[in-house]
Amino acid sequence: METKKLLLIIIFSTSLLFLWDAWQKELYPPSSQVMPGAASTESSNQRHDPLPVPGDELSASATESSVASGIEGVSPSITPNLFTIGEKIQVRTDMVIAEIDTAGGDIRQLGLIEHPSREDINKPYELLLDKTARFQVAQSGLIGDGLPNHKTKYTVEDNKYSYQLEPGQDKVVVRLVAPEADGIQVTKIYTFHRGSYVIDVEFEIANHSAAAIIPFSYFQMLRDPNEPAGAGALVHSYTGAAMYTDEEKFLKIKFSDLDKNKAEYPTNADNGWIAMLEHYFLTAWLPEPGSPREYFAKRLAPNQYTAPVGAVEPNQVKNISMPFYAGPQEQNKLAELAPGLELTVDYGWLTVLAKPLFWLLSFYHSWTDNWGIAIILLTLTVKLIFFPLSAAGYRSMAKLRVVTPKLQRIREQYASDRQRMHQVMMEFYKEEKINPMGGCLPILVQIPVFIALFWTLLAAVELRYAPLALWITDMSVPDPYYVLPVIMGVSMWIQSKLSPTPADPI
Repeated sequence: METKKLLLIIIFSTSLLFLWDAWQKELYPPSSQVMPGAASTESSNQRHDPLPVPGDELSASATESSVASGIEGVSPSITPNLFTIGEKIQVRTDMVIAEIDTAGGDIRQLGLIEHPSREDINKPYELLLDKTARFQVAQSGLIGDGLPNHKTKYTVEDNKYSYQLEPGQDKVVVRLVAPEADGIQVTKIYTFHRGSYVIDVEFEIANHSAAAIIPFSYFQMLRDPNEPAGAGALVHSYTGAAMYTDEEKFLKIKFSDLDKNKAEYPTNADNGWIAMLEHYFLTAWLPEPGSPREYFAKRLAPNQYTAPVGAVEPNQVKNISMPFYAGPQEQNKLAELAPGLELTVDYGWLTVLAKPLFWLLSFYHSWTDNWGIAIILLTLTVKLIFFPLSAAGYRSMAKLRVVTPKLQRIREQYASDRQRMHQVMMEFYKEEKINPMGGCLPILVQIPVFIALFWTLLAAVELRYAPLALWITDMSVPDPYYVLPVIMGVSMWIQSKLSPTPADPI
């Protein structure tokens, strides 16, 4: 039947168009989403030295560490294992389990208590991890003579190496003291808050010298390009750096662009943030709006990348603070932390459809307290919204089914003259007031909505380990027993039997 053939051709062509568009965006991102290796800026007519190289040998004092070589000169043979030579400080709150290394004062491990690991449901998912198989750490430091950086050996102020958020406490504070140099005493302070994935990282600078100082701070994340364990093999999600500014909006910094040294992005701004993204989770430095900062991303060595933000403080200060977020991509909460941070849940060109769908999904969940039932209700809602279109399509198909014998006679009568046959068929459709495309157009209109629904469910961290009922204990993974796919296949077979039999078997 010609209408059936046309319908299949349109659906197939539309699918190819979507696939081609996604493939082109993957291979050739727009220029506004492409970014560079490193950058340095001037502030108050002073140009700071290059940042210390991650992986350089740990300095014994802050004075020695301040003269380390820059990122540009890093050796390709550097490995993350060179970092691990300090004492470990364990911190546990109601949300995270963290490990801070006195070597550099870096966060070397961070597990999310409310989000289990894919390998073991009884263990928290490790978003930050300094291991051979997977590497991601958060670093920070100061630039200038006598100031500590991420290669400085700190000591714990109270000689305490284990911290626990006790009942009734709102926060846990860890204070690391750097060696005093030239009358400058720096304390690095981590503040973990109850019920929050935001960690405040602060440098407290006590200047006991006779001269004023102008400290420069930097905050960076290092990680390898590997996707986290358990990432879906069938559907690829973005893993890599990203940033946001009011001018450029949301930008991705792909590891492949850093490898080729062709990444482009704004380096100076007084707003925005920079982050490392993976499926369901992210880490991000969140500078306060209005403070000048310098962005850059750099390939340090094979399987090592950095995405820092340098918060430049041009005047003498006592405290330099930077919030650090390490947690799930929960859209509603991210929007409250920083402008544009909710865009890390990236729907691409379907955002305009996906965001309302997620809002409606969250609304149903607030009623039912079950994400599986919320998905069912959302699907029914979408189907009801499109029911008038679907009903029009069904009516058109019903009319076609009634007149199928007449159409078959027209085909037989004009079998030798296809042009005349199509002309007579169009006249027949006009007389019977039948739209041959009536069953096709409703489907075309619904395709973008259901693709947006698919991406909404794929990106929703709320579905991770969310149960439905019975054997369905995790809505973010395929049915382990394939019961639902079998039911869907049977329902499609029944639906095909209810559809009109085409006059033309081909």
